[in-house]
Amino acid sequence: MAKTCIGLDIGSNSIKVVQLKEAKRGYALVNFGIEPIPTQTIVDGTIMNQAAVVDAIREIYGKLGIKQKECAIAIAGHSVIIKKINVPVMTPDELEEQIPWEAEHHIPFSKDDVEIDHQILNPNTAQGQMELLLVAAKKEVVGDYAAVAKEAQLAPVCIDVAAFAVQNAFEINYQPSPSETVVIINVGAAISNINIMAGGVSAFTRDVTIGGNAFTEEIQKQLNVAYDEAEAYKIGGTGGEAAHEVVPQEVERILVQVAEVLAGEFQRSLDFYLATSADATISKIYLAGGSSKIPSLTRAIEERSRLPVELIDPFRKFAIDENRFDTGFLRAHAPEAAVAVGLALRREGDRA
Repeated sequence: MAKTCIGLDIGSNSIKVVQLKEAKRGYALVNFGIEPIPTQTIVDGTIMNQAAVVDAIREIYGKLGIKQKECAIAIAGHSVIIKKINVPVMTPDELEEQIPWEAEHHIPFSKDDVEIDHQILNPNTAQGQMELLLVAAKKEVVGDYAAVAKEAQLAPVCIDVAAFAVQNAFEINYQPSPSETVVIINVGAAISNINIMAGGVSAFTRDVTIGGNAFTEEIQKQLNVAYDEAEAYKIGGTGGEAAHEVVPQEVERILVQVAEVLAGEFQRSLDFYLATSADATISKIYLAGGSSKIPSLTRAIEERSRLPVELIDPFRKFAIDENRFDTGFLRAHAPEAAVAVGLALRREGDRA
């Protein structure tokens, strides 16, 4: 069996790396680290400054002393299209041949401009068709993400979708009941991934181009402070030249305002799913991503959805050597690690 990949999450604000190994009862954590990247390095899922990303990857690999080259990376945003489709029942070979043509009916890009993959959800529906999950990603974006990994002397052997990477991390740690429908929202810096799982299968996914940066930008604008200071205020810091001038209540007021906007955006996706799915009921919402740790966001989502909200701990079921790892650091950064953990569970040659 192929060994697991290094999970390399190339995010808008930072690079996250996770390395796992199979243990007697599941997995053990071998390495975890975060390396910040300059602002505007990645904008709306597009890499604008390849050199900065390559430098950050090399830096974090060096700090962690990782020698393994095989890695899994993830993409998200408007360059990725995920759709459920139905096609006539056919053999695997026929499906491989037909899928690019089927995809053209469902995606806004030419089939020549995208990488296409699919997974069979139901080989024979009640209507006598096959239900597929179709994924199409712009070749240009896939190529850019693979290129920075290669330039950092790594071998990207698996390219996943961020929403599905978080789902993998969630499933292995929480083992959701097949009878329940849950929502997983990964609140990234610039892009948030919404994934609704029904019966253990992804029933609805959507990426929205809003995330934690909205908090930082609004603090910058309303309090007239630098980006780094605004970021510190967002996560609860009090440092910076203007610290004595800024009342914590002012920061909290801004956080509440922006949290309402994000919660409203997420709720629109949930409302759409509920309106288009017969007898759908959601039991719980799980949050991942760095900005999921902002308490006002959790409260706003709970109030809007009237559902319990919990932060995902992607290390929950893993063996962790407390002599090697700072458990406080792991707890503090667990929500940010969800994509990287999901990627670290992948193996070369995986189809799904």
